[in-house]
Amino acid sequence: MRKPPLLTLALICMITLAGCESDARMSEHGFRLPDGDAEAGRETFVYMQCTQCHSIKGEKFEEFPGMDPPYVELGGTVTQVKTYGQLVTAIINPSHQLARGYAEEVVSENGESNMYNYNRHMTVQELTDLVMYLQPTYDVVVPKYQYRVYPTT
Repeated sequence: MRKPPLLTLALICMITLAGCESDARMSEHGFRLPDGDAEAGRETFVYMQCTQCHSIKGEKFEEFPGMDPPYVELGGTVTQVKTYGQLVTAIINPSHQLARGYAEEVVSENGESNMYNYNRHMTVQELTDLVMYLQPTYDVVVPKYQYRVYPTT
């Protein structure tokens, strides 16, 4: 007996939808901001006063009078690639992942990042420029592992 085409189509749709993740609409797939300008990104870094709390490996910035030196260094040698997405996320959602290797009270209060939320003050162009400036400051190296050699008997 032949099933009505509408019932078959409905069944196929239900099976297809069951296989979809509920968070698929929140996927980063297809997300890409335009390229930025690294020189403009450095200007944004200074203009947004990021140098109050951050330094960049190998860069010198004007110090703020009466302020402690920057305490969270960006750039330098890392063992994990700092991707475009990670840098964008760190800027627009700084509490997503707090800086490791620093005392908790230095980088956060009650689990929230001490970094100012620039989302209402930074343009998309400034964001893309800033990411374009920061990304090349990271030098990715393969971590060195020490393996214990056990004697054979």
